[in-house]
Amino acid sequence: MAGKSRRSKLTLTTEDLAKLEQLARSRTLPKRETQRSEILLRYHAGETITDISRALQMTRVSVSKWVAKALAVGPEAALKDNYHRPKEPAIGDDAKAWVIHLACSKPKDLGYAAETWSRQALASHVRKHAVEAGYPALSRAAKATVHRILAEQPLHPEKVKYYLERRGPDFELKMREVLIVYQEVALQNERRAGSGTASNIITVLVDEKPGLQAIANTSPDLPPVAGKHPAISRDHEYKRLGTCSILAALDLHDGHITARVERRHRSVEFTGLLTDLDAWYPPHCTIRIILDNHSAHISKETTAFLAARPNRFQYVLTPKHGSWLNIVETLFGKMARTFLLHIRVQSWDELKARILKGISEINSTPVVHRWRNFDALAGD
Repeated sequence: MAGKSRRSKLTLTTEDLAKLEQLARSRTLPKRETQRSEILLRYHAGETITDISRALQMTRVSVSKWVAKALAVGPEAALKDNYHRPKEPAIGDDAKAWVIHLACSKPKDLGYAAETWSRQALASHVRKHAVEAGYPALSRAAKATVHRILAEQPLHPEKVKYYLERRGPDFELKMREVLIVYQEVALQNERRAGSGTASNIITVLVDEKPGLQAIANTSPDLPPVAGKHPAISRDHEYKRLGTCSILAALDLHDGHITARVERRHRSVEFTGLLTDLDAWYPPHCTIRIILDNHSAHISKETTAFLAARPNRFQYVLTPKHGSWLNIVETLFGKMARTFLLHIRVQSWDELKARILKGISEINSTPVVHRWRNFDALAGD
């Protein structure tokens, strides 16, 4: 009498069991993986191939296949399908490299009007020129095909990222001069905090925010109303009332802001700001100013104003294309995020008054701005 066929034992660790139970309960994994997890759990619990196939409404052949695979290679490997490629891809690496090369070129250089490629335009060009370029497999390439080819590599030629070119031959030298001043100010502020003694050299940052528009509503804003519109509602129509420039000087020692709001930014407006600084600080101090090369800062009128007050002002000019070295830009950013955000006024004078009011509010709780990255001076 023939005996029963011997049942192979599936060995699972406690960790394997916990993982299979979690996978079998998952609602996000593919069904094939949850189903295979349940097959292995049931088999490990002692159910027969026939019982498992009936419970899961599968064929005995399918159940036997995954049990046999688990017994051969382990439960974790049995859950996944083996990767296989029935045939070599129609689009080879050289064809993909050609597509990437095209994507990194500019359409205008190939006779188109656009500056950068869209996926659709690039796919159209690829289909049109694939045969003559020696890549016939791309002659029917769709937009999705081009997208997949570009997604496989780290370049993003459809995007434009801006950078600052250091064009001036003395850029490094001028940058170091500015950073040395920032470093010196940091030491001055430390000594001032320790002993209370202020230096006779006061450093301020000067710049302007030009072209700020005075815009008036043509209809009143509507406040938020529950069930109708949760945010402030504003008419799309508006009226332009002119522009203004904010001229600001930021004290690096106590955070105080000296500012003017003018319709233009000429030498006369700039010397007006210098006059305000002259009146604000003690007469025995030297006012060291970090500023850019704007024509109003170095004009004949400004030079004459400075000559009439010898040793009162000292310039430290930032290099060309180095406006980011002036920390006062962070102040203008703060203005843009606070009282200038969504601002609407009824007149140019109201805009001026509200800007000066906003600056007064900042001065009520001043913040000392600091430059923290001195890596460029590491070689000194």
